[in-house]
Amino acid sequence: MIPVTEFRQFSEQQPAFRVLKPWWDVFTDYLSVAMLMIGVFGCTLQVMQDKIICLPKRVQPAQNHSSVSNVSQAVASTTPLPLPKPSPTNPAPVEMKGLKTDLDLQQYSFINQMCYERALHWYAKYFPYLVLIHTLVFMLCSNFWFKFPGSSSKIEHFISILGKCFDSPWTTRALSEVSGEDSEEKDNRKNNMNRSNTTQSGPEGSLVNSQSLKSIPEKFVVDKSTAGALDKKEGEQAKALFEKVKKFRLHVEEGDILYAMYVRQTVLKVIKFLIIIAYNSALVSKVQFTVDCNVDIQDMTGYKNFSCNHTMAHLFSKLSFCYLCFVSIYGLTCLYTLYWLFYRSLREYSFEYVRQETGIDDIPDVKNDFAFMLHMIDQYDPLYSKRFAVFLSEVSENKLKQLNLNNEWTPDKLRQKLQTNAHNRLELPLIMLSGLPDTVFEITELQSLKLEIIKNVMIPATIAQLDNLQELSLHQCSVKIHSAALSFLKENLKVLSVKFDDMRELPPWMYGLRNLEELYLVGSLSHDISKNVTLESLRDLKSLKILSIKSNVSKIPQAVVDVASHLQKMCIHNDGTKLVMINNLKKMTNLTELELVHCDLERIPHAVFSLLSLQELDLKENNLKSIEEIVSFQHLRKLTVLKLWHNSITYIPEHIKKLTSLERLSFSHNKIEVLPSHLFLCNKIRYLDLSYNDIRFIPPEVGVLQSLQYFSITCNKVESLPDELYFCKKLKTLKIGKNSLSVLSPKIGNLLFLSYLDVKGNHFEILPPELGDCRALKRAGLVVEDTLFETLPSDVREQMKAE
Repeated sequence: MIPVTEFRQFSEQQPAFRVLKPWWDVFTDYLSVAMLMIGVFGCTLQVMQDKIICLPKRVQPAQNHSSVSNVSQAVASTTPLPLPKPSPTNPAPVEMKGLKTDLDLQQYSFINQMCYERALHWYAKYFPYLVLIHTLVFMLCSNFWFKFPGSSSKIEHFISILGKCFDSPWTTRALSEVSGEDSEEKDNRKNNMNRSNTTQSGPEGSLVNSQSLKSIPEKFVVDKSTAGALDKKEGEQAKALFEKVKKFRLHVEEGDILYAMYVRQTVLKVIKFLIIIAYNSALVSKVQFTVDCNVDIQDMTGYKNFSCNHTMAHLFSKLSFCYLCFVSIYGLTCLYTLYWLFYRSLREYSFEYVRQETGIDDIPDVKNDFAFMLHMIDQYDPLYSKRFAVFLSEVSENKLKQLNLNNEWTPDKLRQKLQTNAHNRLELPLIMLSGLPDTVFEITELQSLKLEIIKNVMIPATIAQLDNLQELSLHQCSVKIHSAALSFLKENLKVLSVKFDDMRELPPWMYGLRNLEELYLVGSLSHDISKNVTLESLRDLKSLKILSIKSNVSKIPQAVVDVASHLQKMCIHNDGTKLVMINNLKKMTNLTELELVHCDLERIPHAVFSLLSLQELDLKENNLKSIEEIVSFQHLRKLTVLKLWHNSITYIPEHIKKLTSLERLSFSHNKIEVLPSHLFLCNKIRYLDLSYNDIRFIPPEVGVLQSLQYFSITCNKVESLPDELYFCKKLKTLKIGKNSLSVLSPKIGNLLFLSYLDVKGNHFEILPPELGDCRALKRAGLVVEDTLFETLPSDVREQMKAE
């Protein structure tokens, strides 16, 4: 007998695949095994036992007075041998005992085979084989989607991820945290639940009762005390799972091959069921115990008519009726499956019940093959979908990232990154992290927090622990903030810097920081800012004193005008975009510092001359060629700093002498060739930068600048320096490098406070020994070629090298 285990491969899949086999598939698998056993049993009987037994039909013997021809005819038609003629000595007929045929065993076997092939109905002959073939087809149809390459790969990948998500410690932790219940309350509710025998809704994926947590296996239940003990390895594994789930979701939501494959194989089973029922019902009566056989083989056996016994008929008849019952149940189950498939859309799956039960609101609904597999999973156990949904949630992923961050960035490690920034505050820079570690808020001495290229930053209420925090820098970060944290920042934050690529990165809560004093914005506001100013109103920033916008605005935004009356410093770095319509500057009556950098200005804006409180003006990197308007600066009595560097200015007008209050003046990186002597009538100048021009001559009137401390003519064409320059005895920095100087006057020794001297790039052959009289000048502050430095006396060199 053929063992049934030989066919096990047709009905059994990998044990993990059971999660995608709903109850009807499991039930039909058992029915298939039963039908397979019927087929195997019938085939075994066909092989092991005689199939049919035949005997010649019995015919009455001929009479004594019959003629020879009648006897011959009877012999030819009914008996293999003529009856013996009665002898004269014995005229009475012989009494026959049975029917003597004189057929041997081989002839009987031949007759059985001929009658089996010619007389027995085909259904009675092939019934076991039909059962076997139909059952194997049913089995193949039921499991084809597990074997087809286009679907099996998705199924294997899904089951692999599903198992890892189900067993992940992070799943248990996430579900435990969002429950918001302590362990005692859970135990009480569980006891009440067991007493009330609360049931959950049906397998169709409808709303699951929140008490379904009772079905969680004991190994997955942890209390709050152990939920936080997620080690680094487990955290990294969970992080990898989130990435796998994201990629798998993108892959399987593209099509519906699994759904289509399952529908088609179910339809095929229904069609086959109808065919089997139709022809089996019609032919089951053909399985008869007695069969008449008429075959023309009298030349070989002497007989033509036979009566046969189909030995398996009775058993096959019973098996066929049993088989029809199994097939009927199988078919009805398939019809129910079709009803389930088409009753509602299985290519859409909603996690609404999971969102309600867990409180994780951002679990997205899925579609296509992803949705179909989740519907199938729900038929096995809805708990799988619930635990799997944790890895579809960005909130859950962010919590995991937060936990990993906290483990990686301990307070001690963060303290090692502390540094002092330009505002002389203790700053912590965090760059390109996956989030903001909670451990940051344990560094209570922190004064400035700099976050750069960090997505999805959530500032929690614990920021209130940073009592000394005054400055916050957000560079390409999307930031959300807790309401309690916002209240804290409204009271304590003094400086906010935001660098953004997209307007959506501008935090909307910044407009309510009422105690904010400095605001720095860096990014593109709009391509058509003149028509659509995208900044919201800043009028609530009552304490704002400094506003810096590095963008591409074509006019001063209206939001800036809202705070114009109390601004003290305004900076617009325009990245080459032409700034027009700047009459709003007139409203900034309290402005003391103004920077209009890279704004493509061709003339000094007239609005600037109305800023009577202005002390510093920076017009760097514009397109200024003529500055005749500089005469109007005489009305700005408080103007002390004027920077006209990085322009195309060719000359300095004489009426610059009227700017008697100037202390710092920069004309570097222009095209100036001649210095007017009137320039040096601004005798309060302490800082004068004329580097990177085409100046050939320094007027001796430079000696008038007795307050001069910084003087630079680097990268010009100066051939000699006037001795009057060395009358400026307060000089601390002198830059005369990259010119055409050939001699350095010994009078340089008069500059007793000189601490920085740049003479590199000239035509000097020796340096004057009088450099030794400049006691504040050390080797680090002397920029000169090494060979030229060696021309100094050894004692002077030693003096400069000494600390």
